[in-house]
Amino acid sequence: MHPELVSETIAAIATPPGEGAIGIVRMSGPKAIAIAESVVHSKRRLSEVSSHSLVYGKVLDEEGKVLDEVLVGVMRAPRTYTGEDIVEINCHGGPLILERVLARLLRAGARLAEPGEFTKRAFLNGKLDLAQAEAVIDLVRAKSPKGAEIAAVQLEGKLSARVRAQRDELLDILAHIQAVIDYPEEGLVDVDPVEIQGRLERIGQEIGKLLATADAGRIYRDGIRVAIVGRPNVGKSSLLNALLGEERAIVTPVAGTTRDVIEERALLGGIPFTLVDTAGIRETLDPVEAIGVERTKKAIAAADLVVVVISGAEPLGEEDRRVVRHVQEVQGSRAVLVAVNKSDLRRTLRESDVQELCGSWPFVWVSAATGKGLDRLGEMVAALVVGGEFSQDAILVTRARHREALARALESLKEAQNTIAMGLPLDLVSVDLQGALEALGQVTGESVSEELVARIFAQFCVGK
Repeated sequence: MHPELVSETIAAIATPPGEGAIGIVRMSGPKAIAIAESVVHSKRRLSEVSSHSLVYGKVLDEEGKVLDEVLVGVMRAPRTYTGEDIVEINCHGGPLILERVLARLLRAGARLAEPGEFTKRAFLNGKLDLAQAEAVIDLVRAKSPKGAEIAAVQLEGKLSARVRAQRDELLDILAHIQAVIDYPEEGLVDVDPVEIQGRLERIGQEIGKLLATADAGRIYRDGIRVAIVGRPNVGKSSLLNALLGEERAIVTPVAGTTRDVIEERALLGGIPFTLVDTAGIRETLDPVEAIGVERTKKAIAAADLVVVVISGAEPLGEEDRRVVRHVQEVQGSRAVLVAVNKSDLRRTLRESDVQELCGSWPFVWVSAATGKGLDRLGEMVAALVVGGEFSQDAILVTRARHREALARALESLKEAQNTIAMGLPLDLVSVDLQGALEALGQVTGESVSEELVARIFAQFCVGK
């Protein structure tokens, strides 16, 4: 814990901007209760009330004028979010009132909190580890119910517990090896290479299981971009509107109506998606439409998943084939799904026609007009991007920082196993294991730099 943090009391507005029934100004630090007592007039002295009490009072300015009638929550260390004394002043929820109360506290001796400083103090005081602290911001910014569930599981410390269990096992192995190296005269039990290899293999398997969830975790947390592509007038904009449940894109019988990229957010299968409606891909002499086609190609290149729309009520044409060829050229590792639209009309296409055109790409029959097949479309999209279902309390790796640290730990473990297999000195095995320990400590915060900690908490809002 930094000495300057111990001596300073911080304050900030803890509720979102705008009007509301209630607004909260929060303070944390050794002088939080004394500062609050100096500005709040109440029948009971705040310094004398028991912890976790709520007291009615009035916030007064320096001249004794009432700024607001409030309820003051007093929470004493160490049973608080930050591990320090905390005071929360519940005001009427007007922005002006909150700013005036905050300014009064700052004049009375508090300092304006930096972004994420309350949670940073919770981390530095041992109330949260780093992975749990990051889960706080993930919970605040969750874009889907599933994303919120994953963040809540991480906030409980379940990811940290899994990582820490492997780290403790590694520490035990390393301690044994180091003791044998440092005190050969003590007659300690020698290192059994086969036993150590087995233990390292089990640790690597556990880390591998966590890494296997990283793609799904990132998707549930950050969402995914989906480009809806096809020839003109095949029903792309109608499909977008149907998925959104509102008339967002203009739909007409005239081919080429959509001339620019339209982006909207939606939940499909519990996953947050950015749906990108694009101009139809075709050869055109219209300069404006040509620009739209070029933007469509860029949207495909930037997408994580591509939905190719064709019409089930019309024969396949050269423009359909041109769209498919272009997607195949830029597909790379992107998932592709074919939506056979207009299934409410008389079917002209056979499934064999779709398979011949699209090869191994999965396809689903839908109707943007009636909504038929849209639920199935959402299920297939979700299955393509996350690769399976996860239980409500599943532990998923959601952050790139965690993924990279776990990958480094796994690589160091493999190097240690190779070193043992080659019969090289134990000192070299020790170096590899220390690298794995360092990497695992990056996840929970046991081995992170002050610069990294500052960068992580700078992502938070002020007041959290």
